[in-house]
Amino acid sequence: MSIQSFKDLITWQRAHKLVLSIYRCTKFFPAEERYSLVDQMRRCSISVSSNIAEGFSRKSYKEKVQFYYMALGSTTELENQILVSKDVGYVNETSYRELIQQILEVHKLINGLIKASKIYIKA
Repeated sequence: MSIQSFKDLITWQRAHKLVLSIYRCTKFFPAEERYSLVDQMRRCSISVSSNIAEGFSRKSYKEKVQFYYMALGSTTELENQILVSKDVGYVNETSYRELIQQILEVHKLINGLIKASKIYIKA
């Protein structure tokens, strides 16, 4: 199966699944967090999948890697936000572990995209 669109990338698919999980999770946060932690977590998760999509569409591998690194940074930022959410009592331990597992999977997949793209930069 050839990859025709960013939607064909397993990395993007898992990142999109993460976005949906974050939306479901933050739906139940307190109202006073609506324009702070909830907004940050949602924008951050969207940034991951958006940067993967944008990187996919770039023609040079150097540009691709730049966007994949931005996506990688957003996964780390989101990991921190989920930890804060757990520590203040908005996310229970089970949900926390599930979200962290998703983040780690996406993080590893993005690293794979970066590694594969860097091969072509050197060529």
